[in-house]
Amino acid sequence: MMNSEEILKLEVRLLCEGIRSVYGYDFSDYSEASFLRRCKLWLSNSGFSSFSEAQSRVLRDPVTFESLLHGITVNVTEMFRDPDFFMVLRQKIIPYLQTYPFIKIWLAGCSTGEEAYSMAILLHEAGMQGRYRIYATDINERVLQQAKDGIFPIWQMQSYSQSYQAAGGTACFSDYYTEAYGHTIFMPELKKDLIFSQHNLLIDAEPGEMNLILCRNVLIYFKPEMKDRCIALFNRALVSGGFLCLGSQESLSTRELFSLYEKFAPHRSIYRKKYANASTSELPCTRHYRSARRGVGA
Repeated sequence: MMNSEEILKLEVRLLCEGIRSVYGYDFSDYSEASFLRRCKLWLSNSGFSSFSEAQSRVLRDPVTFESLLHGITVNVTEMFRDPDFFMVLRQKIIPYLQTYPFIKIWLAGCSTGEEAYSMAILLHEAGMQGRYRIYATDINERVLQQAKDGIFPIWQMQSYSQSYQAAGGTACFSDYYTEAYGHTIFMPELKKDLIFSQHNLLIDAEPGEMNLILCRNVLIYFKPEMKDRCIALFNRALVSGGFLCLGSQESLSTRELFSLYEKFAPHRSIYRKKYANASTSELPCTRHYRSARRGVGA
């Protein structure tokens, strides 16, 4: 006879099969322990006594499904999270990106958009207005809408301002937003070159010819084979000489594609894709120009 934990796992598996059939979302590649933990947390706040009880509502009511999706996907983020990482971007990576006439950046798993706005601020301070496009993607439409709005609680701004300064910011952080009714909205100029869109790393194709890809604190929730698939996805999307930034708990050194990259920053999971027929230290302007021109208007 099955014990209570085995029954719960069975209920979750049956629910996931129903979700895959009705909504097309497949969670089979998520790390089982992490996924089950988040499912339990959602259930404890849902008002349902079991996943069996919740299944009918989830499969028939898109609003309930969105609640579940929001609960089980990871949406923890903040502006200039890990300031030392953003300092590396500011001091070591953006100077390379400035050699291109136009660049494309992909933020995979952007959640509510704080990382995207942080990147826009870095590029703004580097004088790259009009020379970049940031593609910020996530599986969760609810958090993407918040990201598109660019509205955040005012109480978060003090912490964000401190992280911004620790990341090398020299301006007044409050210049980037306006305050109203206990919330802040970021300046339209930062939004102009930000594109937020839904994207499922498990099944969707990659956007093309990226100069910089950030996917931090996402792959840790996937099974090993799914991590390899995502790395291959990022590799296809990244141009030669481009940069791949992973989370602090992720490493490219154990992956099959590692030979195509060089470690760029000590003590950071930041890698640069090698040129096929040139030293990775080179910055040939003609190659940069051709790559960038292909990105204009994309």
